[in-house]
Amino acid sequence: MRDIRLLAIAVLVAAGMLTTASAGTAAASGTEGSKGATEATRSTVAAACGVTWGSLPKTSEATGSRPLTNVRTGRHDCYDRMVLDIRGGTPAGTPAYDVRYVEKFYQDGSGHLIKINGGAVLQIVASAPSYDPDTHQPTYGGKGGKPLPGVDLTGYKTFRDARFGASYEGTTQLGLGVRARLPFRVFTLGDRLVVDVAHSWASAR
Repeated sequence: MRDIRLLAIAVLVAAGMLTTASAGTAAASGTEGSKGATEATRSTVAAACGVTWGSLPKTSEATGSRPLTNVRTGRHDCYDRMVLDIRGGTPAGTPAYDVRYVEKFYQDGSGHLIKINGGAVLQIVASAPSYDPDTHQPTYGGKGGKPLPGVDLTGYKTFRDARFGASYEGTTQLGLGVRARLPFRVFTLGDRLVVDVAHSWASAR
């Protein structure tokens, strides 16, 4: 009888050890599976981020002259984005723009040097003054040489700094500090002027 009890205990212990080992194997397999899925996702994102925008100046001679009302930024898988919101209504037309890398950022009108953090500086000039052309009342609260109101670039992969240059002769000048001289694109989307700067030349990082 004693031998039977000992045999039963041995069987139960063995079964418990087997269950524990199986659970450990399953847990390890799950961890590796999650890691593999994460790496696969990153590879898929990276493969989709090849860009052909280049880093040469981007310009448009559109006729819009409605005032700037806000500047905001956002993070995406392949690029960081800056959006200039233009007041809707009349006169119709999208804003003209000149966006290019500059060695140093000089304030329009005064010629004062404005220091901007980052490995490269992208100058954005748009035919959207920060004031109402009819009433001359401010429509955007940017101050010369100061960070853009409400713009927080903490955690961005490419953007490092964003400062107001000037609103001069019907245009607004902004300085965007980026990590390095990276590809960028510029386009209009309704009442918005959009500037995207890639995270890298080839793929996301």
